[in-house]
Amino acid sequence: MSETPDANSAYPPSYYAASRHIIRQPVALDGSVEADICIVGAGYSGLSAAISLAEHGFKVVMVEAAEVGWGASGRNGGQIVNGLNASLDTIQRRYGQQTANFVGSLLQEGAEIIYDRVERYGIDCDLKHGNIYAAYTPKHMEELKAKQALWRSHGMDDHELLDSNQIRQHIGSDVYEGGMIDHSGGHMHPLNLALGEAAAFEELGGKIFERSPVTKVDQDASGATVSTENGQVRAKTALICGNAYLGNVVPELTARVMPVSTQMMATEPLGEERAKALLPTGMCVEDVRYILDYFRLSADHRLIFGGGVVYGGTDPADVEAKLRPNMDKVFPQLKEVKVDYAWSGNFALSFSRVPQLGRLGKNVYFAHGYSGHGITGSHLFGRILSEAVRGDMTRFDTFANLPWIPFPGGRMFRAQYSTLGSWWYALKDRLGL
Repeated sequence: MSETPDANSAYPPSYYAASRHIIRQPVALDGSVEADICIVGAGYSGLSAAISLAEHGFKVVMVEAAEVGWGASGRNGGQIVNGLNASLDTIQRRYGQQTANFVGSLLQEGAEIIYDRVERYGIDCDLKHGNIYAAYTPKHMEELKAKQALWRSHGMDDHELLDSNQIRQHIGSDVYEGGMIDHSGGHMHPLNLALGEAAAFEELGGKIFERSPVTKVDQDASGATVSTENGQVRAKTALICGNAYLGNVVPELTARVMPVSTQMMATEPLGEERAKALLPTGMCVEDVRYILDYFRLSADHRLIFGGGVVYGGTDPADVEAKLRPNMDKVFPQLKEVKVDYAWSGNFALSFSRVPQLGRLGKNVYFAHGYSGHGITGSHLFGRILSEAVRGDMTRFDTFANLPWIPFPGGRMFRAQYSTLGSWWYALKDRLGL
């Protein structure tokens, strides 16, 4: 099974953990602490909210079961991809044009928050601009053309279509029919971003307690109490940002999302010349299939390649064996290249593929369920959480009022039902339907 964070959790053996710039000295919670806000989870959602609140003068304490960025925030593909998992046209069909217009107005905000924080706080995370959606079939290209037109209708004009010849200027592979660049997207070292954001938060006066698994969250008329084995934080408000690794700490949230694992690996250093032959313009790439591959270059000229999902959050026995055929299909010139790191991690999937914001009672808020678009989504929703705490409920309420849909099969059989669905979509991918 995938790891569950506990007081002794170290980072998984990923390339990111091996190449992080900041080595923290974790301090566990011991005794009682008071704060304006207590945030559960030191990943992107919690860090985004924490920085926003600290910038506005709030006394904020974070409590993390493992270490900063231990979960999805420190293991992901590092790709700054705009938008939610659910497309704008899907949102329009489900929730109406007004909601679609609202969502369309903020689709690039998560990326903008990242760019601003990196510049403002001098975060060293190898940030680069530009991401490419790669198409395998003419049908995929029609989908990208429709996406470009739809985003333009919401005022976003950063997308550049690529034909089969143009995409080869960006990707040294013959497998793609074409693609589309989002010039407002990008990529970075995700764990270094999280660690840099944690340092920025602490510079603002915030406090982070790591290796302090939360055992329960209580509230009364005057505030919330977040308890760990050896201490507690008493605050006016608690924000629950545990996402796929929250477990059953807040039982009301357990059934709302499902942990889903995705896998990644990093090759040995390829050297600058060989790396540039793979991705000459240095942009990151994801294809547009339902079960997609995604890849990019690291600062030290490795190819970082990811893909695949396992519903329920279990890890495959051999990550490299699962991913290697996909990488070799895209880049057959890498068949003899050694893989130095291979790892897995969970993201939180909502059945609707729309992130969930909500409130439990008066004093506890939550955000989760980014469904594979967590880098930008978590930064955006962390900001929206901070707005709600400061009294501006406008954007929070718009999302909180969207209905959430339970997974078919309930908690016991949701993974099996979702796996069946993924098989169907994977078959459509293979058949080009």
